[in-house]
Order: sequence, then C-alpha cells, then structure tokens
Amino acid sequence: MGVKLSVATGIFRGYTYEQVRAAAEVLLDSRHVRNMEITLNTEGVFDTIRRIADEYGDRLNVGAGTVLDIEGLKRAVDCGARFVLAPDMMTAEMVDFCRDNDIVSVPGAYTPSEIRECFRRGCDVVKVFPANELSHSYAKKVCEPMGDLPLMAVGGVNAENVVEVIEGGYAYVGTAGGIFKKADLLACDEDALRASLETFDRELDRLTA
Repeated sequence: MGVKLSVATGIFRGYTYEQVRAAAEVLLDSRHVRNMEITLNTEGVFDTIRRIADEYGDRLNVGAGTVLDIEGLKRAVDCGARFVLAPDMMTAEMVDFCRDNDIVSVPGAYTPSEIRECFRRGCDVVKVFPANELSHSYAKKVCEPMGDLPLMAVGGVNAENVVEVIEGGYAYVGTAGGIFKKADLLACDEDALRASLETFDRELDRLTA
C-alpha cells in the first residue's frame, strides 16, 4: 500500500479550491483526520486536486473520490491523488492500475461477498457504503468469519457516533458532513472549521485514552 491512511477521511464534494484549501489549513493540526478526499463530481476538481496536492501533499494525504472509471482514475493520479475511493467495486483494470502505481485503492462494497471479492482483486481497503443503512457493528460481524479486514465506514459518520463505529469493527471512517459544517466550508471560516475538527478529534482521542 502507498500512503499510510489515517483513521478518518474528510470528503469534499462540490467545494471550490479556496474552500478545500481552508479545510486543508485546519487539517494540518488534526490528530486523526489526515486524509482529504476530493470527489470527481465537483466542478474544476482536477485543478483543485493538483493545487491541493502541490501545496499540502507532503503533509496531508490528498486523494480523489467518486472515481467511477479508469479515465478518471488516471487523470486524478496524474494530478497528484495518492488514494482513490469509489462507490462501487472498481474494475480489475482500475485495481491493477492502483497497485502498479502505488495508489491506495478503496472501492465500495456492501455485502460480505462483494467485500471479499474486492480483497481478492487486491484492493487495499474496502469502503462499506452506505454504512448508515447497516448497524455500526456490521464490520465486526463480517470480520468474524473472514479475518481482520481493513474496512472503512462511509455514510452517516459524525462526532456523535464515530467511536461506536470504530468499536464496531471498522478500521477507518470517511465523512462528508460529519466533521465540518457546510456553511463554514462555504465561508472559508477557519476558526469555525477548527472548532468542529477539535470536537471530532477529541472523540477519537477516547479510543487511545
């Protein structure tokens, strides 16, 4: 696997470069959220990924999300993405490309069969999506017969439930609205963003206390 992912990933969908940059400035001080996923269904996304990766790629893990095909994957990686997430299982061609280029692959899956097939293809982490449609202990139940699998919960994760999610067997979490408030991102309000991040970080501190 390429970059070492932190336990939590902030997902940025539909934000401008300036708004993502405001979040990046705040995340530099985070104890647990060191991954920034910028989704490909965002206007001007490739320019944003390139600029954020150039400025912060040596201090944060910059990646791409909603990667649906090999063309988008290759372009995101060319712009500096070091990990990629998809809402579905990814094609074998996409998984092979990630492996050959030291890119962390995080396809989406839902059932135990889909999860197992992703790991058979050589994926690094599997995103259980939408995780909020399942119990928080779903990952633990899947891992009981299959072993200690690196699963990421995406969907409905926030400061109020993140500890329960991790204790339910997930190694990672990803969230679009559970760390920062949309209004604060739109306003590039770094003070408000920092306060929200501290609340999220403080919850995760409980796991190592």
